[in-house]
Amino acid sequence: MSADRPTLPPVRLHSEAELARDALSAPLMARAAKLARWAERGVPVGVGGEILEESLAAATELLGLAGDEDGPAYTAEAWQLAVDTGLVEIDEPDDGAGEADGEEDGELAEGVAVGTATPGEELGLLTSGSPQDILDIWLSGMETVLADAAAPDLSDIAEQLADGGELDLDAIDWNPEEEAELLDGILGNLYLLTALSEGPDRDVPLPALAASMIVPDDMDEPTDDILEEVSEAMMRLDDQFRVLEPIGLVAYRPVDEALIEELDEDGQAVRPQGPAAAGPGEAPADPLADEDVSRYGLVRLTPLGVYAVRARMLDAGVHAPAVGDLTDKGADVLLDALPDYPEALAQAESEQWLAARTSVDAARDLLAAARGDDERAPLRRLAAQQTLSLVAPDAEAALREVLDDRQLGGLARVWLAERAAPGIPEPSQDMIFWLTVDTIAAQLDSADDEAAGELRDLVRGLTEQHSGFFDAAWRVDHPATADVLEAMGRLHPDKKAAKEARKAAFKARSRRDG
Repeated sequence: MSADRPTLPPVRLHSEAELARDALSAPLMARAAKLARWAERGVPVGVGGEILEESLAAATELLGLAGDEDGPAYTAEAWQLAVDTGLVEIDEPDDGAGEADGEEDGELAEGVAVGTATPGEELGLLTSGSPQDILDIWLSGMETVLADAAAPDLSDIAEQLADGGELDLDAIDWNPEEEAELLDGILGNLYLLTALSEGPDRDVPLPALAASMIVPDDMDEPTDDILEEVSEAMMRLDDQFRVLEPIGLVAYRPVDEALIEELDEDGQAVRPQGPAAAGPGEAPADPLADEDVSRYGLVRLTPLGVYAVRARMLDAGVHAPAVGDLTDKGADVLLDALPDYPEALAQAESEQWLAARTSVDAARDLLAAARGDDERAPLRRLAAQQTLSLVAPDAEAALREVLDDRQLGGLARVWLAERAAPGIPEPSQDMIFWLTVDTIAAQLDSADDEAAGELRDLVRGLTEQHSGFFDAAWRVDHPATADVLEAMGRLHPDKKAAKEARKAAFKARSRRDG
């Protein structure tokens, strides 16, 4: 695969309008917007725009959180998001006014107002702006929340600063770059799992997600030390996902509080038994019963989360395709990309590409792009055949134009026959064998067990239906003939037929090289 080929499978994104509605309804964003509207008459704020205690109580009441012991914290968090995203703006007093309000010797007294918050320009965009405007504001807030999620435990910091102590990051075992990198990796793995998942709502057990970042790929059985790292990472992720869920990035079922309180004999958190060393896209090893897995936490990216992680990847220069990206591209780009797409997404991409063109024009473009003798040409022709299967019958004229083409005549006859078109000329023996070799060549690189089984059945069926198959096959003028016959020798369950295939491969290679 060339270096510029996609390294990530494509994702199916919701429309911008749907995503914007999700952004507005995310609990943290909705609270921030409500507080911004509430600030119309002006809200006194302290340094950095923090809401003061008296106003905090009123704001907590406004949000309906007065009965929640964590209500003030949730309110302060929403207010800070409003400040960070520009939903409110801070008007600070002129220089010299601060001393009268409590500034002494260049220091501000705690709890003293140093400015006034009023609705910012961004607030109007939430109601009158485009969906993209709303998403831009949400993305800005999401970055703030991500930074909060990667921050150290505030209780550890408070303990250090008590009684005039100094902040020591080493003492609290926190490296900001490592934390941010780990969280990015976790979100990247969730993104990959979402892209590879057959369903949109696949929950990932927290132990499997933590293990995907910690357990080495070549480790068959995790050691006790590795499992301890996984356990510690789980607890850290539990804290982080609790922070990320209110902004709408993830849907999260937290670790069971009772499980967190369970301690082993050494006073350490009990390590998960069951889902441990599973890599991206893989099912957890030795899964527990569903009800037990859920105790360890379950997480998935929301559609808004998929959109956000992809946006961050694109900003970082990562090629992260989405269904619909190829709609305005040529047929050559489409056919080169489709073989690397999961089947359902390949069809969705093809449908959108075809919808932007007339049937005849699309068919002609696909057929022209399918030609070639290079290594990926068989894959392009297979992708073309699959895409052409979605083309309306009125493209018939384009298919008839290539009936005499050595590379395209076979697939054109298949298309016409499937639509019961009249007057289809019989293919020559050479064309039949050429199409057979081309079809098998397109499937040789498949790593999927099911696909390998289907290829094995195809190979066996061909030799059973056509006596003397290998005597004719080695003469086929196709660049992949020798490779295909070698593969048939490996795949065929009958030893005699496998030996014949290997002999035929030798003849084909000698003919090609001679």
